[in-house]
Amino acid sequence: MLVHLVQKHCVPCEGGTPPLKKDEAEILLQQLNGWSSASDVKSIHKTYKFEDWKQAHGFVNKISDIAEREGHHPNIALRWGSVGVTLATHAIGGLSENDFVLAAKIERVQSE
Repeated sequence: MLVHLVQKHCVPCEGGTPPLKKDEAEILLQQLNGWSSASDVKSIHKTYKFEDWKQAHGFVNKISDIAEREGHHPNIALRWGSVGVTLATHAIGGLSENDFVLAAKIERVQSE
């Protein structure tokens, strides 16, 4: 459930921690609206649409604030009218629960 993920916080991952298996990632992905996983299941992505640059830029600022609080940072592609967000846990070379927690928090701020 999205509420469950939103209530969690990102925790530091260390090298040697195994990334989520495909089936584990797919279960968590089902809890997120419009997110998709890469074919190698090492990252998740969503593109958000906006009416103009200013709205898209404002959304990036909100994501940045969340990422700083959580200590987990996405790759963000800002374009006129859209923001692409890609999440992966680079320290483990794949996905961790942190990626889904941050995605859920981004979803929550987008719906506000």
